[in-house]
Amino acid sequence: MPYLKYEDHRFNKNSLVVIQQAEEIIQKYSAEGYDLTLRQLYYQFVARNIFPEDRKWCWTGSKWIRDPEGTKNADPNYTWLGDIINDARLAGLIDWDSIVDRTRHVRKNSHWNGPRDIVEACAQQFRIDTRKTQKKYIEIWIEKDALIGVIEGTCTDLDIPCFSCRGYVSQSTMWDAAYRRFITQEENGKQTHILHFGDHDPSGIDMTRDIHDRLHLFESDVIVERIALTMEQVDELSPPPNPAKLTDSRCRSYIENYGDESWELDALEPDYIVNLIQEKVAELTDFDEWEKQQAIQDEHRKNLQKIAKKLD
Repeated sequence: MPYLKYEDHRFNKNSLVVIQQAEEIIQKYSAEGYDLTLRQLYYQFVARNIFPEDRKWCWTGSKWIRDPEGTKNADPNYTWLGDIINDARLAGLIDWDSIVDRTRHVRKNSHWNGPRDIVEACAQQFRIDTRKTQKKYIEIWIEKDALIGVIEGTCTDLDIPCFSCRGYVSQSTMWDAAYRRFITQEENGKQTHILHFGDHDPSGIDMTRDIHDRLHLFESDVIVERIALTMEQVDELSPPPNPAKLTDSRCRSYIENYGDESWELDALEPDYIVNLIQEKVAELTDFDEWEKQQAIQDEHRKNLQKIAKKLD
């Protein structure tokens, strides 16, 4: 775990408390097998009500101002926390691997030392379509790229595709999904299911409708089901609210239905999101068929491993 120091920083008492609180949250996530984005760490601070009491704010419609009766879930607190965490990492007080940016990646070629290495890698990575005998084709669509790391491992284990929408999906991507994936599955006798995860705000709610309407425009008979966030989950979990975005063109309809607060997916615990996926996919899966395909896949992997052992 790289606690690497690059700069000297003198932190005041309040900042040191924040760093210690952040480290406790980071260790909890790490023990559960997750890393954190800065946004997720911020929402843990809001949900646990551990921002200082003097950091309450009110949104005036154009800017944030200090307000003793306001909220701690405010952009100035996100910026303030980010600055402290940045300095703490540079000072060697926060593990560099614990806070990640899932939206930026370096692409590079894979390399091996010899034929045995590549065959062993193939044996570990070899997969058949363990869902080819299922009656339902499933994909997970999630609004935010920053959360793809939360769901990717579970989707890999369940052998279902996951897709980061990054807001509203482009027309090209939507047509490609309908024409090249979903309609093909439907022609093979399968029912397509998209399990959609989006923020509970004016645009996030509308995105579920938009996905359904445009895929049906392209003649796919897909079932689009909003898995999170729902108002029932907001009532159950009480995630920290945000003011509804008054500049959003869909705001009036949203406020009429849900009030003037909104909620973000980032505020949910990773385990909660993963459990939602596992439970819903289980409802749509014939596990006897799936386990048969898993056994076939395991046998192919064993054969590849035998070949690898014969290579220098």
